[in-house]
Amino acid sequence: MKKKLLNSSLVILMIIGSLLFHGCAPKREAVKLVLRSSPWHFAEGSALSALSPKNMKGTFAVPSDSSSFTIKMLVNLKAENSIKDLLQIPNVLTVKTFKHDAKDRKQQNYPAFPMPDGSIPVLEAALRLHSPTESKGPRDMPIGIPLAMLKKPQGEHEVVLHFSGVRWTLYVDNELLDNDFALGYPKWGEQSTWEIDPSIVAKAEIFFPGIEPQKVALQTPRTSDEIQYWTPSGHNTWVGDVATFYHKGRYHLFYLFDRRGHASKFGKGAHYFEHLSTTDFKTWTEHDAATPIEEQWETLGTGTPFIFDNKLCISYGLHTTRIYPKEQTTLPLQWEYYNKHGVTGSFRYDTIPGYPAGSTYSISEDGISNFKKTKILFHPCENPSVYTDPEGRLRMLANYGAKGTWGSNSIDGGWRSINPDFPPGGDCTFFFRWGNYDYVIGGFTGFWSKPAKASEDKFVDGVKAGLDFYNGMNVPAVTEINDGRFLLAGWIPMAGWGGSLTIHEMVQSPDGRIGTKWMEEIIPATQKEKSLAKEIKETSSFATGSSSFLLTFDVEPGTDLTGKLGALFLGADGENHACEVQISPKARKAQYGKGQLKHFSAAEKSLREGGSPTGVRNYAIENLANTDKPFTVRMIVKYEDKFGGSQIDTEIAGQRTMIAFRPDLKVEKLLFRSDETGIKNVKIAALKN
Repeated sequence: MKKKLLNSSLVILMIIGSLLFHGCAPKREAVKLVLRSSPWHFAEGSALSALSPKNMKGTFAVPSDSSSFTIKMLVNLKAENSIKDLLQIPNVLTVKTFKHDAKDRKQQNYPAFPMPDGSIPVLEAALRLHSPTESKGPRDMPIGIPLAMLKKPQGEHEVVLHFSGVRWTLYVDNELLDNDFALGYPKWGEQSTWEIDPSIVAKAEIFFPGIEPQKVALQTPRTSDEIQYWTPSGHNTWVGDVATFYHKGRYHLFYLFDRRGHASKFGKGAHYFEHLSTTDFKTWTEHDAATPIEEQWETLGTGTPFIFDNKLCISYGLHTTRIYPKEQTTLPLQWEYYNKHGVTGSFRYDTIPGYPAGSTYSISEDGISNFKKTKILFHPCENPSVYTDPEGRLRMLANYGAKGTWGSNSIDGGWRSINPDFPPGGDCTFFFRWGNYDYVIGGFTGFWSKPAKASEDKFVDGVKAGLDFYNGMNVPAVTEINDGRFLLAGWIPMAGWGGSLTIHEMVQSPDGRIGTKWMEEIIPATQKEKSLAKEIKETSSFATGSSSFLLTFDVEPGTDLTGKLGALFLGADGENHACEVQISPKARKAQYGKGQLKHFSAAEKSLREGGSPTGVRNYAIENLANTDKPFTVRMIVKYEDKFGGSQIDTEIAGQRTMIAFRPDLKVEKLLFRSDETGIKNVKIAALKN
């Protein structure tokens, strides 16, 4: 009896071990991002003028202080087929509703929220601004929303329009739903007239000066259920350049907040650093903006977080030359000082003439968030990558407006050029040391490495050797976290200069070669996994059952150098927007290509060969690792109406990743094909979120 019990126990242990090693997909805890967003409150005030259905036209005298104003409206929104003017102030403001083209995602990305019938009714307010910097003369600055993003798209809503002199913002039912950053001011007449459409607008009031909105404190904060492939809440909100840092057990992720794919502030960008952080990668916190825009001349460029004088800081560039000629900025003064003294000066930009431009930084007041601008200009470059090297020296890689490596004993000026020829190119470059190797990677191209003990002139071009690790992320930031792990974070372009946040973990081989894999802590949660096929012996197709899913399969390489496999992702329109992931194990190459039903996709180029991984469309990666023996492929396909397509994130053998974005692709069907390459254990699981 005892022997039988022992045998039974042994069998149970073997089954459990088998499941742990081979079987069920691991259960993952959900990621939670605690948001700082909340409703907004506008205090009651004395309106300068008010309109109603009984008094639908009015005239008012604008006060001398007209730098800000607020308009409150009570409206009955309808999904109109024709343009309806809700409110007009001639030559100043037009508020209207209209039906937007469902295929037009330029700037506002209104198709992010379609109505059930696919139509895109929109509410939009266009403010005419006059600026001496705009050669085209007065320009209308529109802000707006697709009505379908409202809980109740049609019916009664409170709409508030607020111009602060810096921001032009639309609130609906106390929620901030769109804004832009002003360049110029409206031109009011001595007497201004305005009118409403009484069939839509029940009440309108205008206030001078504007009523500053106040945040409503929430007892229970709002949350998001994911961080991987995340974008800020809204229809036209994106993650831009990312900068990361690990300090006292906390991973900080700063990103340039982007609306309209760089088209805000009349195309000047109006980027600024927002801030997320986490201590365990499962619960994330959204903090107040680290570098908010507070002046019309501000539009910010990429920098880096760093520690100086035991304080958490973030450097960034003032891209003021996008707005004003260089001669009107502080750049000539800074270069004059450098050319005279051989080192950069330190200038408080609120005490010198000219519009501030160049490198500056902010300091965290509590070591976690609460950043405050120093208003100190320390270098004329406009994308400063400041870091403390492993020897404790303060260094900077100069990008945009300057070049080379610089050093200083203080962040506040005194920067001298220590290597004017390196890096030789690449925007938004980042330095990091991992073990016995030093690395520098550029934002889009350019990757160099050397042994840590070697001199600065020994950096080797990794792109020329095909040994880079560009995987689709734009402006990738590298940070070492706990346990000697390194993370790579960046953005995937979906709307001009913005897209989704993506984070991968890095791997390093003994010879210093770097690859990437998924970070297990943040893999999106899935529904129950199901098997599609034990083995693919001939070209086979399957319905996905969901447009967002995790797909896994095992690969047996075979012996033929030309052997390959293809996983084809198809939408309702067949080949039109199809994408094929193609892997050639023995040739150690993989690619995204244009999908075809009858044939493998044509060969694509790697970065070394002239391809463009950061374009995230069709490209190849080469020199794969561990594909000469059986390996596993994992793919996540993420579709959102906001994306207007699918992000496809592929991990190969746990050693390399590659990412693509496919506009207009909503996957419904998979097709597998192979040539002298085995495909086994094909499984799929729908994403929960």
